[in-house]
Amino acid sequence: MVLSFVFAESALELVPREIARSTEVVADARRREREPTEVLLDRSFHQGAMQKLKDSEKRGRPDLVHVALLGVTGTPLYLEGRVKVFVHTWPDVVVELAERTRIPKNYLRFRGLMEKALAGSEDGLVEAYPASMSTLLRDRLRPSLTMGFSVQGGMRDLVEVGKELAGEKDPCVVVGGFPHGHFSRHTLELLDSLVRVDERPLEAHVVSARLVYEVERAAKSPTIKSRQ
Repeated sequence: MVLSFVFAESALELVPREIARSTEVVADARRREREPTEVLLDRSFHQGAMQKLKDSEKRGRPDLVHVALLGVTGTPLYLEGRVKVFVHTWPDVVVELAERTRIPKNYLRFRGLMEKALAGSEDGLVEAYPASMSTLLRDRLRPSLTMGFSVQGGMRDLVEVGKELAGEKDPCVVVGGFPHGHFSRHTLELLDSLVRVDERPLEAHVVSARLVYEVERAAKSPTIKSRQ
């Protein structure tokens, strides 16, 4: 069993051209000695300018993606090479981590790494390429089961979810990489099931870490055998 972990519609992108000339963006880029379209869109710095963007409430939170990635890439299952991580971003770009790649714990270093990757720089560890969720799931991954996690899903026990995923040959889980809102209709249509694991809405990094732990625990159980 190798688990594909996809953060979908993630709030991780370079500043779009439609707001690249705004005062906030220009000042931030100048301070960092970069072009405006070479810096990550970040609500902490670009709040005013972002009001002009479509679906602005779901965008501009790379810090959330950073924390969620740390929660997954620090797990034993990931370090054993049994978790593949993909970040699908809002403008249909996929950031793929090479096997066992550890991302920087420091946010400033993470920001620099993502900016280079999204600008097209390749270092063999992190690669960014244009791809929709449909392209990623149906053409690239072709999982045996695709399970999404959302407050809109049906309530299930996370332990049982872990057992089901561990019993698949090539399972894929999809967690939202955005701060507010829900999956788009396009993403929902790609899922085999949509699951809720708590009465309260949980942040992506909490769901991610708990999910990988339960899959890891189930995968090590002698009673769980992956489908061939």
